[in-house]
Amino acid sequence: MRRIPLYILLLLLAATARAEVTVKEAWARATTPAQKASGAFMELTSSESAALVSASSSLAGVVEIHTMKMEDGVMKMRAVPRIELPAGKTVALQPGGYHVMLMQLKQQLKKGDTVPITLKVEGANREVQAIEVKAEVRDLAAPATMGHGHKH
Repeated sequence: MRRIPLYILLLLLAATARAEVTVKEAWARATTPAQKASGAFMELTSSESAALVSASSSLAGVVEIHTMKMEDGVMKMRAVPRIELPAGKTVALQPGGYHVMLMQLKQQLKKGDTVPITLKVEGANREVQAIEVKAEVRDLAAPATMGHGHKH
């Protein structure tokens, strides 16, 4: 039997290691009865370099990863294909910045409810894992951390 050198074995193990992603403070903003969109916010920390590549929810027809940026004095929101999660660093999804956009809502989001969200995270080895999140619905007037409301 042929032996595999230890450094090759360690490289193989590192290539197949899954990033452990921790989700903290997951919440979504409550909506009015007629409102069909809201944002979800949270803190993500990955043990290895990874990226948030998509999200879904049974309560929304469309879910996208968005960012908000000031452009020419106007706050603009747009979809992004991914959010990088550097190893060991916390990435905040918060009002006025990166967030998960819940659109075509199937019901009103009321304070105290929970929104199920599935995050898809791609590791450095290109393996995609699903992370189930339960986001607490907070008051419609929940403060925007960065000083910007999230309005649609």
